[in-house]
Amino acid sequence: MQLDQDAVRIAVNRLRRAEGQIAGVIRMLESGRECEDVVTQLAAVSRALDKAGFSIVASGLRQCLTADDAEQVEIDTAKLEKLFLSLA
Repeated sequence: MQLDQDAVRIAVNRLRRAEGQIAGVIRMLESGRECEDVVTQLAAVSRALDKAGFSIVASGLRQCLTADDAEQVEIDTAKLEKLFLSLA
């Protein structure tokens, strides 16, 4: 299943922000920042990645719900459920 372009754009934007956050965490570690600060930023990166993943799965679910082929919907929904659970 191909994602619609809006969903791709949103996910890419979230991932680019997470990429910047990861670079910031690396700089923090290299400069000897406090553990609490580093862990706080790692938690933010983790949430950003989760949101990107959930956004992708949600887009796929929307596409499945609007698909015409009922059999294909059932297959894609099962795949999406597996993907969704892999993010948990």
